[in-house]
Amino acid sequence: MAPKSTPPASKVAKGGRGKTSGKKSTSKSVKAGLQFPVGRIGRLLKKGRYAARVGAGAPVYVASVLEYLTAEILELAGNAARDNKKRRVLPRHVQLAVRNDEELNKLLGKVTIAQGGVLPNIHSVLLPAKKSVDSKPSKK
Repeated sequence: MAPKSTPPASKVAKGGRGKTSGKKSTSKSVKAGLQFPVGRIGRLLKKGRYAARVGAGAPVYVASVLEYLTAEILELAGNAARDNKKRRVLPRHVQLAVRNDEELNKLLGKVTIAQGGVLPNIHSVLLPAKKSVDSKPSKK
């Protein structure tokens, strides 16, 4: 006699709770096509009491803006790391990326990046004076 086969665990309802269909739940981030956590941002918007009510699209919008800004900064910082022949992005590279980009510098103008240092800049007055071309000794 063949043993009775039991249905897959996803089809069996345990204790009358939960969904009995085998369909897996899809996160809000996957639905929106984002990497940032839409559900968590929505929860934090509600918990932060920024408004009496939070719409369904608000956390998606905030997550997409944060994801875009993060991707932009990381791309520029990765380029700065490559310029310095490094494979790892350091706070110094983030600082160089932000301060060399006009729009990001305006957005993060009052922000201090820890361990970021400063942009290399020497005032033109402090540089040694250039020799003039006419000072060559003339042969007579």
